[in-house]
Amino acid sequence: MPIKSRCPICRKPSVQEFRPFCSRGCRDRDLINWMDEDYRMPVAPDEQDSLDREEG
Repeated sequence: MPIKSRCPICRKPSVQEFRPFCSRGCRDRDLINWMDEDYRMPVAPDEQDSLDREEG
């Protein structure tokens, strides 16, 4: 029996058309989170300093 995946936004079962999401709404909500920079990767302090120097 295959394991049903869950939507990472609302935890409902995912739908093949919008996989890994359950609906267009959750898919769009995830995109908005990316565009608003709500998802971030932690950076060590010395890495952040070198990134700031490259930008400036």
